[in-house]
Amino acid sequence: MLKLAVLGSGSSGNSALVCHKETRILVDAGLSARQLCSRLTEIGVDPDSLTAIVLTHEHGDHTRGIDVFCRQRRLPVYATTHTCAIVREGMKAGVTWKQFEAGNAFQIDGVKIESFSVPHDAIDPVGFRFECGHSSLGILSDVGHVTRMIIDRLRGVDTLFTESNYDEALLQNDTKRPWATKQRISNRHGHLSNEQTAELIGEIASPSLTRIILGHLSSDCNTPELAARVIAARLRERGHEEVTVECAGRDRPIPLVPVVHEAIYQSRFSEEIPAKSARVCEPSGAAANSPAPMAPEWNQTEWAF
Repeated sequence: MLKLAVLGSGSSGNSALVCHKETRILVDAGLSARQLCSRLTEIGVDPDSLTAIVLTHEHGDHTRGIDVFCRQRRLPVYATTHTCAIVREGMKAGVTWKQFEAGNAFQIDGVKIESFSVPHDAIDPVGFRFECGHSSLGILSDVGHVTRMIIDRLRGVDTLFTESNYDEALLQNDTKRPWATKQRISNRHGHLSNEQTAELIGEIASPSLTRIILGHLSSDCNTPELAARVIAARLRERGHEEVTVECAGRDRPIPLVPVVHEAIYQSRFSEEIPAKSARVCEPSGAAANSPAPMAPEWNQTEWAF
């Protein structure tokens, strides 16, 4: 079963951890290397035990810790071709880059990761859907507006970790930000408001939805209580009162927790499986003896294109 921890989320840095058995995938590394190590240790994970890093986009609050963190740990870093080209500039770490195209799926130690394009003011931003066996997880980072593709890719997930950046009224009434900054935040390539996130969750919610984690909350134009209240109200409207809603903070991690309740997971596991069905984590027949296709490796000294 997949498990998720959020190490930190906000404009000061974003990082999460997805685990399945001994596979440990860091999604973004926007905290300092020291903070990454400290928070991984705090949730009981050895920083040297990570399997890979996967990036949503190139902005510093999602990538600034990679260089120093990877100088001591030779980890593969998965990102789109264009994101690789930007992030690798000036790095000293001997990183093994693995590129993929937005919209493609790939596997890391049996965990299937499906990428999809999202609208944001970055070069090639993506969201992810993780699947393994009977559990699924959606991760949606910085997004300006919700597209049909986002809804389609995230529908039916057990847990969703998504941004809920600002409250519209608080943003418009904020006196610290100039008008241009407010426009950048709220435009179609900026960030999601609480109401936009609620609309998304209303669209993708299903009986399998177990947990919502809200991230990237503005410290001035949002509050955890306000964001959680808006989302919980939308879930109640759609008949999903049992879904847990919580907010990720900037300073303390959310511990590793399964993305689906154990009872639900066991009920899925016990269901009859068609003879020709193929599971990501349980290969059978010839496929079990054939290695999964991997994204091509990039040497740190090669050009991006």
